[in-house]
Amino acid sequence: MIKPRPRIVDLSEIDPNRRRGGDLRAMLTPATVGSTSGFMGVAIIQPGERIGEHYHPYSEEFVYAVCGKLEVDLDGDPHPLRPEQGLMIPAYMRHRFRNVGDREARIVFHLGPLAPRPQLGHVDTEENEVALAAEGAEAGGARSADRGQVRS
Repeated sequence: MIKPRPRIVDLSEIDPNRRRGGDLRAMLTPATVGSTSGFMGVAIIQPGERIGEHYHPYSEEFVYAVCGKLEVDLDGDPHPLRPEQGLMIPAYMRHRFRNVGDREARIVFHLGPLAPRPQLGHVDTEENEVALAAEGAEAGGARSADRGQVRS
């Protein structure tokens, strides 16, 4: 096994992932830096946007709110999440982030440990408009009812 080397990754190097809402950028991952115990990224959420509800069956998620006015639903219960607050989300807990303010919100997230395979690490529990549009384009307008399907 090759020992990972330190590497600085700039936000601009990572393409936005908008499938679940917001702009998610997994920056420090096994693929980008060779991490072996977890991964870290940034979520940029515009006013009125949300990151769809999901859970992680293998990982705890650690979140730090950098800026903006957020609400996080934890197993259906809403909680405010303000700048300079941290949150630990246990494995299997359903969660969704919503920007309820009038400015961009940013959170830093870290998940660990890693799932046995990336596609097992994230389970969507609701569909969002961005994901539906992407599925429709990929399937030529046809979409499947895949509620609860494991996705990467």
